[in-house]
Amino acid sequence: MDYQHYFAKRIADLKSEGRYRVFADLERQCGRFPVARNYRDGQVHEVTVWCSNDYLGMGQHPEVLAAAKEAVERCGAGAGGTRNISGTNHYHVLLEQELASWCDKEASLLFTSGYVANDTTLSTLASTIPGCVVFSDELNHNSMIEGIRHSKAPKHIWRHNDPESLDELLSAYPKETPKLVAFESVYSMDGDIAPIAEICDVAEAHNAMTYLDEVHAAGMYGVSGSGVAERDGVRDRITIIQATLAKAVGVVGGYIAASAALVDYVRSFGPGFIFSSSMPPMVAAAALASVKVLRKHPEIRDRHQERAATTKRRLAEAGIPVMPSVSHIVPVMVGNAALCKQASDLLLNKHDIYVQPINYPTVPVGTERLRITPTPLHTDEMLDHLVKSFVSVWDELELHKVKAAAE
Repeated sequence: MDYQHYFAKRIADLKSEGRYRVFADLERQCGRFPVARNYRDGQVHEVTVWCSNDYLGMGQHPEVLAAAKEAVERCGAGAGGTRNISGTNHYHVLLEQELASWCDKEASLLFTSGYVANDTTLSTLASTIPGCVVFSDELNHNSMIEGIRHSKAPKHIWRHNDPESLDELLSAYPKETPKLVAFESVYSMDGDIAPIAEICDVAEAHNAMTYLDEVHAAGMYGVSGSGVAERDGVRDRITIIQATLAKAVGVVGGYIAASAALVDYVRSFGPGFIFSSSMPPMVAAAALASVKVLRKHPEIRDRHQERAATTKRRLAEAGIPVMPSVSHIVPVMVGNAALCKQASDLLLNKHDIYVQPINYPTVPVGTERLRITPTPLHTDEMLDHLVKSFVSVWDELELHKVKAAAE
């Protein structure tokens, strides 16, 4: 086999399909978010980022930056090892205590990313609990899918956000069979939110554990911001809450929160935790500071929700096909991979607006889209420019517009 030819051919196929991913070379500007420098074509351009997962701009918050600086001066750059071998810094302990309290659980456990948290926890639980069967929402994130796959446990896929479908599948097993129901709160590509209480009703009726991914909700919903489960008053009904520190918290890392026994079980048996070097102390310190700020300042979330709602309304009024979304996610349908890439390129190169195209396999073929994530730091002037630029690009590419609701 000509290996290099095979690699080149597969990449060429991606490019011909319009699905080849090009990374925007960005330099975030401390204190100026969402403005960034974009290095392209041998020049530096100032752009406005409209697709960051730093949903609340906490990666730029003064208290977060101060905590990181203090920690690096106290502890140095790295943790020095795995959590078991010299790598448990006091900041890790403090952060796990804070996360457990935030989620109203007995304990929490840190991971190097939300992906690793999902992969490790799901694969560990499903593979080591004798006879465990997993029930997964059909739109779950790749990290959840991979964790379930790695467990090699029997699995069933239930229709998205459909408790009746879940109930039908669970009913095929005796109540005493160990079961794990895995789903997300906010689904980041469509912006819809799971009916958590109804899912818990079904899971409890069949004696199943519940595993809730709050990656796109942690920091964003609830009085203290821990997620949709808090907002809906159902945290006590969730067996395991999982989330990230890389989105609304603004840093990097992942975590689970659950009973002390379950957390200790994953800590003791999860390879992805045991054999990974722990996050740098400065990262843990920054995340700790961010969570504390978010718990005390719901007005950050209020401003964010207003910005998201205003962005949806303004784009829809201009005829841009905003997909229905009950969350802070603002997806705009294009429906063609090549055109989605062209629209993104035009926004960046002609209008200095960065919105990344979302193509297969992240979303199904034919549902390619631009995914906008407004933040509390996007100004009215930035929004004016966004709307005008989208209209210009839609006209230039002759993309489908929708009739404005006001008409």
